[in-house]
Amino acid sequence: MLNGRSLKLICLCAGIGWLPHASFAQQPLTNGKSVQQFIEKAYPDLFRLYQDLHQHPELSFQEINTAAKIADQLKSLGYTVTEKVGGNGVVGVLKNGKGPTVLIRTDLDGLPVLEETGLPYASKALGKADDGKEVPVMHACGHDVHMTVFTGVARTLAQFKNNWRGTVVLIGQPAEERSGGAKAMLKEGLFTKFPKPDYAVALHNHAALAAGTVGYTEGNIMANVDAVEITIKGVGGHGAVPDKAKDPIVLASQIVLALQTIVSREISPLQPAVVTVGSFHGGASYNIIPEEVKLQLTLRSYSDEVRNLTIASIKRICEGMAKAAGMPDSSMPVVTVRDQFNPFTYNDITLTRRMVSSFKKVLGSGKVVDTPPSMVGEDFAFYGRTEHKVPISLFWLGTAEPKKVAESKESGTALPGLHSGKFAPVPEPTIKTGVLTMATAVMDLLKER
Repeated sequence: MLNGRSLKLICLCAGIGWLPHASFAQQPLTNGKSVQQFIEKAYPDLFRLYQDLHQHPELSFQEINTAAKIADQLKSLGYTVTEKVGGNGVVGVLKNGKGPTVLIRTDLDGLPVLEETGLPYASKALGKADDGKEVPVMHACGHDVHMTVFTGVARTLAQFKNNWRGTVVLIGQPAEERSGGAKAMLKEGLFTKFPKPDYAVALHNHAALAAGTVGYTEGNIMANVDAVEITIKGVGGHGAVPDKAKDPIVLASQIVLALQTIVSREISPLQPAVVTVGSFHGGASYNIIPEEVKLQLTLRSYSDEVRNLTIASIKRICEGMAKAAGMPDSSMPVVTVRDQFNPFTYNDITLTRRMVSSFKKVLGSGKVVDTPPSMVGEDFAFYGRTEHKVPISLFWLGTAEPKKVAESKESGTALPGLHSGKFAPVPEPTIKTGVLTMATAVMDLLKER
């Protein structure tokens, strides 16, 4: 007898042609073309899923419906699924005999960005920010692509079980954009309650790589990321008599300039680092000196030593500048490092080379690009920093029209990037390439050597 949820699941699967095992006679993998042919047939269903995910994004820590969709997809394919792991996290496990264990991650969350792509399936979704205000929501970082590829890989691995041995652990991770989902899933026992991976792999959209290509980086690929808030105190007063006040706007301006010397004069030129003041808020009227100013910074680096030095230098400079301005010890600036830290992402070199070999096998060498490290961040890094020391590797998935990439290089005009309201991946080659490369690489990792 079927309960309501079971009936709903069967209807959902039947509606998109994914009824569990209905067409899942285990296919022998005679060559890469077998997987490619399977993906070609699966693509219309995947595109429908992509459109649905694109139109219904949810903010970090709010991915309830998105997580349920991903869980239902995995259940329909025969995975053992656990929901609400570390909040809205999803874990699907498929065991297939003795062999390695590979973890595949997708992220689930969208961003508070207004979509301006003009696509017929553009997001019109709204969400609630932390302050309760209604904001537009968009998959401006392309997590809808990640989830669609993830689902296609899950389907491919289930279809070609005769060609690999071991265990796959597929996780849908919440709150990547806010940096919290990976930590929450690990804290809830991802590596203890579920099979501990021998490898952890993921992919991420790349706005400047052509669709149909992938990029890889050995070693450091993404940076440490810290969010810092500084509250600079002053003594308010009338704008006409500044000598009777202690102007925090002037002090904050001096601090902003002084912070630029951290990278240029305190950190080795051979070490990458970024100190960016992204927000400066102070004052309410043209003739009033305010009581305080608030700054928000993002910090980027590629080592724990540089990260720690940068934070210590910020605190020293803020205090020193405040004392020079005549502020008492009781009114020193308050420097807060928010709990949104992402460690630098280090791609295990051996694992990355094995994956690149798989990519070249199915795409050809010309479509596998060696990409330089980036100063963006990703909380995928946490999966490689536990006591288990799991080798991890994340690769880039091209999303842009090849013609536009060529025009961009020729003109020097950048294409719309990640987190832009105009970011619009080209779905078909992007999704097909993502499924093909990830599924092939994982199956190769699960073959005995």
